Amino acid sequence: MAAAVARGVSVPELPRLLARDPYLAPFAPDFQRRYTLFHDRLKNIEENEGGLDTFSKSYKTFGVNRLVDGRLYCKEWAPEAEAVFLTGDFNGWNPFSHPYKKMDYGKWELFIPPGQDGFSPVSHGSKLKVVIRSKNGEILYRISPWAKYVARVDSNVNYDWIHWEPPLPYLRKHPQPKKPKSLRIYESHVGIASPEGKVASYKNFTYNILPKIKDLGYNCVQLMAIMEHAYYASFGYQITSFFAASSRYGTPDDLKELIDIAHSLGITVLLDVVHSHASNNSEDGLNKFDGTDSCFFHSGPRGTHSLWDSRLFDYSNWEVLRFLLSNLRWWIEEYGFDGFRFDGVTSMLYHNHGIGTGFSGDYHEYFGLHVDEDALIYLIMANHMIHLLHPESITVAEDVSGMPALCCPIAQGGGGFDYRLAMAIPDKWIQIIKELKDEDWNMGNIVHTLTNRRYEEKYIAYAESHDQALVGDKTLAFRLMDAEMYTNMSVHSALTPVIDRGIQLHKMIRLITHALGGEGYLNFMGNEFGHPEWLDFPRKGNNESYHYARRQFHLADDHILRYRFLNAFDRDMNKLEERFGWLASPPAFVTENHESNKVIIFERANLIFIFNFHPSKSYTEYRVGAETPGKYKIALDSDAPEYGGHQRLDHNTEYFTEQYSHNYRSNSLLVYIPSRVAIVLQNMDEGMIPN
Repeated sequence: MAAAVARGVSVPELPRLLARDPYLAPFAPDFQRRYTLFHDRLKNIEENEGGLDTFSKSYKTFGVNRLVDGRLYCKEWAPEAEAVFLTGDFNGWNPFSHPYKKMDYGKWELFIPPGQDGFSPVSHGSKLKVVIRSKNGEILYRISPWAKYVARVDSNVNYDWIHWEPPLPYLRKHPQPKKPKSLRIYESHVGIASPEGKVASYKNFTYNILPKIKDLGYNCVQLMAIMEHAYYASFGYQITSFFAASSRYGTPDDLKELIDIAHSLGITVLLDVVHSHASNNSEDGLNKFDGTDSCFFHSGPRGTHSLWDSRLFDYSNWEVLRFLLSNLRWWIEEYGFDGFRFDGVTSMLYHNHGIGTGFSGDYHEYFGLHVDEDALIYLIMANHMIHLLHPESITVAEDVSGMPALCCPIAQGGGGFDYRLAMAIPDKWIQIIKELKDEDWNMGNIVHTLTNRRYEEKYIAYAESHDQALVGDKTLAFRLMDAEMYTNMSVHSALTPVIDRGIQLHKMIRLITHALGGEGYLNFMGNEFGHPEWLDFPRKGNNESYHYARRQFHLADDHILRYRFLNAFDRDMNKLEERFGWLASPPAFVTENHESNKVIIFERANLIFIFNFHPSKSYTEYRVGAETPGKYKIALDSDAPEYGGHQRLDHNTEYFTEQYSHNYRSNSLLVYIPSRVAIVLQNMDEGMIPN
């Protein structure tokens, strides 16, 4: 590595990055070194594997694959195994009748001739196991790391590897939609997507949930808990089989149909991919596949995450790179996913995994020996591969540290991600609601949090995270309205101050986050209408109950419940963004954040956004700066009756600008702004931005 760094490879567009952020100039050698490591690793793959294209298609040779002549080709990487065998239903579970041949670099291969009928010797739906004889003579029964389908059969505790080769596999009918200019993400969990306390299915999601998502105006679904995980309550973050779609919701073909139908609706589908760690299960997981703790993972303490009790990949290992890059390609090419949200990126980037670290933004925190550059180079390689082979794909980084240039092009020395999650925003809303009275909300602090992002790096804004929905925490709606949600959400009951405040602030928080907080927007399923229950997966602590592992979508459809107001506002907010494309527009110009008035005003995408967070004060003839002259009308009003508002604004009102400069804008207009209201004004003389 030292030789590679000494030789160096120039970063083609590094001057652009440094011109944009001169404070990064002292770290130019770090960018140079990282790019050189990436370049050398890519060159090694080209020279030794026939190119990145071939290397990342290794799922076609590893595991169990049928050849055109009917034979099965089986291949595994088990560097510390003494011997490897394949057993299963096909050979009466004889553990040693089908030995693999040892190859170089810890690889093993096996050819199985076709059956007497000329077809595959292992039938679709039959069980398999890899048998490992370890160097200490122990016989281990393992699931192939490349297994494409695993399931928990009958009352078995562990998952079984099931050979998946249906005679009539699902064939895609619809083309992949174009990459959206504005990304409006509906984050979803298939298993809880039902009002019933049970594990819901891919079919249910396809035919009952996708139409709702389309109607709400979201153009992207982010699916979590798809990669197979033995422990349901892990929320899908303790992966046991990386190439297997979770069988608890249905078959692989059911998932393919879900994605295909989403595409027919113009909805992009992202996979919440977990390459930051793996379950420590060995019977039905990746851990100790060859009998040692170093296969796929770092050995010793470095290979275990102290908080997650999971295994950590050795990203410097050639075969780990093959496995993970091929895994990404598999999900795109086999299932039709349009990209990924990479989970746990902060844990990957630093040797301390971000544990107990409060990132201040000092640039020295992002460069030096504490950065795991092997992991960083893997992420750069992953983004390079994805965008090279599938240019329409999208990648999103979940990084709380704020590493500079993570979402800049690789040619500039960046990480190559398209977006990063704006993780400070939901934390800020929690802090404000928990700690401050309404009259003490700091408008400048809200604006700073929503606009504090790196120039020319795209952010996904969100008002609340999926973790807040879990038992022990609270969603925004729950923090705002708490127990009254169970008694006072009927339109036939009195509109109490708590419910009124909660409904109005819920809308305002979501709109200002949507419009000011980033270049994309994300919502976790059910939060759009203020889902009244926490989320609790079956576990010992709740007697394995599924009662709260659900989403009560019917509440938003019930016309006597106030949840429909929040649902309608969320839909119309998204539809307005679809018309005007503010997420794809340059960042907003904030013209006012007035502390005593509790007013925030900004312009974006030919719209003026006005927020009055004051709990009681309304303002008549409030002067609002406007750069573009002309006639304005109300495009969205959180106070409208269909959103549970008090109908204090006349939507027939026309607002005309005056040539009177105000708050650094050339023109201004006078507006009535009721208390706890968000208003969006549209310039009627200007066209909409095509999206």
